[in-house]
Amino acid sequence: MADIFAALKNKISGKNIKIVFPEGLDERILTAVSRLTEENLLQPILIGDETEIEEKAKSLNISVAGAKIYNPANYSGIEELVQSFVERRNGKVTEEETRKLLLDENYFGTMLVYKGEADGLVSGAAHSTADTVRPALQIIKTKQNVKKTSGVFVMVRGEEKYIFADCAINIAPTSQELAEIAIESAKTAKMFDIDPRVAMLSFSTKGSATSQETEKVAKAVELAKEMAPDLILDGEFQFDAAFVPSVAEKKAPGSVIKGDANVFIFPSLEAGNIGYKIAQRLGNFEAIGPILQGLNAPVNDLSRGCNVEDVYKLAIITALQALA
Repeated sequence: MADIFAALKNKISGKNIKIVFPEGLDERILTAVSRLTEENLLQPILIGDETEIEEKAKSLNISVAGAKIYNPANYSGIEELVQSFVERRNGKVTEEETRKLLLDENYFGTMLVYKGEADGLVSGAAHSTADTVRPALQIIKTKQNVKKTSGVFVMVRGEEKYIFADCAINIAPTSQELAEIAIESAKTAKMFDIDPRVAMLSFSTKGSATSQETEKVAKAVELAKEMAPDLILDGEFQFDAAFVPSVAEKKAPGSVIKGDANVFIFPSLEAGNIGYKIAQRLGNFEAIGPILQGLNAPVNDLSRGCNVEDVYKLAIITALQALA
């Protein structure tokens, strides 16, 4: 685990990547930001009242001198943000409504990313996932040819590294959405120096069972191959056929995946969430994430139960995504 983050830190160190932290008064955020600046890993932007933030940092016996602090209530560029937001929302909100909305730290922080004042955003220590993700979907939006954002976990145990998706966002993805998730997950894998070999999972291997669920995955495989013909990807697979060479030889002998998959796309959020937690709790894998993917700029969501280390690591990952 330490080796992975050492490699990630080397990639972002000294690049002056600007990451905004809307929850500027949260002590976990402040402590992580202090560490990130001391190590010269990125340029943090804290949202809130400058005096309150500095007093909070002082009470924690840490320094945030290396961070920029922006207060939505007196930000000099607020009028430009207001106009840009109204345009981005296609007139769905008035200027007066926008001024009120941009007092919300997540909306304000997301607009900084949209305008290029920041390269990415990390929030969620004191906000719900919806509070973090909604502004991103409204303002930053998903990449071209990607309809929905999705959430992946990097599963790490010793030298082993795997990608599990979607384990965080989409409850019942369609075939098209599964194909998009697979392609975006392969890109995420490369960020972590994983050469992607993508398996689309089901309870069937290559038609061994037939149902709406298995046909959905089989269709997703077809679409993903059309969208990314150079990507090593196949399915539908039961997990053992995707992961165990001897089983793959029996169940899917002609496949490009020969029991050597390292990116696993689950057919539903239910399956993905259960799957990563089983690997985490029974298999003793470290689960890094969720990492949101598919947006035009990186926005990532912390758990409200997070600790300083979680903030520190997710900020590093967000900075890495900004380089991609």
